[in-house]
Amino acid sequence: MGVGSVALAWLLRQEKLLATPPAIPRGPQSFDMKEKLTPARPQARAMISLFMHGGPSHIDLFDPKPELSKRSGEDYPGEVTFSFVDRASKKLFGSPWKFQKHGQSGLDVSELLPHFAGIVDDVTVIRSMHTDINGHEPSIWFMNTGKAQPGRPALGSWLTYGLGSESQSLPAYVVLTDPGGHPVDGVRNWSNGWLPPLYQGTIVRSTEPRILNLEPPPHLKGALQEQNLAFLAKLNREHLARHPGENDLEARIASYELAARMQTAAKEALDISGESEATKKLYGLDDSVTREYGTRCLIARRLVERGVRFVQLFVNGQIWDTHENIKSNLANCCRKTDQPSAALVKDLKARGLLDSTIVHWGGEIGRLPVTENHGAAEKAGRDHNGQGFTSWVAGGGFKGGMTYGETDEFGHKAVVNPVSPNDYHATLLHLFGLEHEKLIYHQNGQEQRITDGKPCRVVREILRNS
Repeated sequence: MGVGSVALAWLLRQEKLLATPPAIPRGPQSFDMKEKLTPARPQARAMISLFMHGGPSHIDLFDPKPELSKRSGEDYPGEVTFSFVDRASKKLFGSPWKFQKHGQSGLDVSELLPHFAGIVDDVTVIRSMHTDINGHEPSIWFMNTGKAQPGRPALGSWLTYGLGSESQSLPAYVVLTDPGGHPVDGVRNWSNGWLPPLYQGTIVRSTEPRILNLEPPPHLKGALQEQNLAFLAKLNREHLARHPGENDLEARIASYELAARMQTAAKEALDISGESEATKKLYGLDDSVTREYGTRCLIARRLVERGVRFVQLFVNGQIWDTHENIKSNLANCCRKTDQPSAALVKDLKARGLLDSTIVHWGGEIGRLPVTENHGAAEKAGRDHNGQGFTSWVAGGGFKGGMTYGETDEFGHKAVVNPVSPNDYHATLLHLFGLEHEKLIYHQNGQEQRITDGKPCRVVREILRNS
């Protein structure tokens, strides 16, 4: 808030480089991670997204269809858009798994998700998500950036741009990747797009050391390092003063300064050794199947507990893309993720953090109600379905113990209260105290929004205080 910041803001505005979203009435803006005021009182302060890319089969997990089971083996009477026509079939394929009602709310849950069954009274199950696109990448872009095209800022970038960070010693936007590799479309999943580089996601590695080069070499520790960093900061600020409006330079300087502060804060946040044995068991760290994903879920809780704004967990490749052998492949996906995902909600709730932390679970598409048969019945799978699928959300202002929206009697298309990615994003911003129409970034003379200016709505029916 000093004279230098005011001068820099004026220069940025003159060069049309200054973002001035009217949703954040804070006077002259510079691109930094300081916490920002919001136009409305936020219900949520942090978010953890458990992104299950590949297309979890909603009709086998969250959306039971008695008519589909009854008519299994018959031809589907409607039109189907197949991604793989050479393996296509119109034979209806009823779920091989049983559903039961759970909790006081009586939500129907597949036998594949016994741990999720224990948290149903804390979640809203949205059964009417849709992208109307069957492809993985366009649907991922739509769900993650607000538009079905590459190159746009991810949700985490928008949130940190609009809200800043509660912690000046940890990144505001953290990505926890899978040891099996990056998700489909790789690093673009957490790109800042055309927002300043300051708002891109920071990767925390899936194996130790989770952040490379965090510790200085022994001969540079202590007072000598402090002197070096102070001198570097002085040189950087002088250089920036000679080159105002250089977003990449601002981001690079901020990254160096954050890296110095992280040497203590990040090491402590990522160290789970001090967690109780009961907590580790809750997340499944005592089981080789759930240990890795459970560790990342536990780290996600530790990060938001310490002021990180947005944490996103990915799985490797497209493990939910069950084109074949769905009976074994879908079960394997659930065994890996079900217990840790439910544990995260339980743990946040026990610590009093769930009311202010949104947890999201879901992918970019669902699966078709017809079989993609590879010969023998046990090898059958399901093709892509962007016309209707399920996600669930918990905490941060969402109601618990309810389902919202419906697909048709076969689970193919969203037909009651459909929710688009733009509706989803508008609702999230609302819970963070922001207005999707007013969170704007000026890019090449164009007003850019995560909702892309398309008609959308805040889905108030699923909010506690709408």
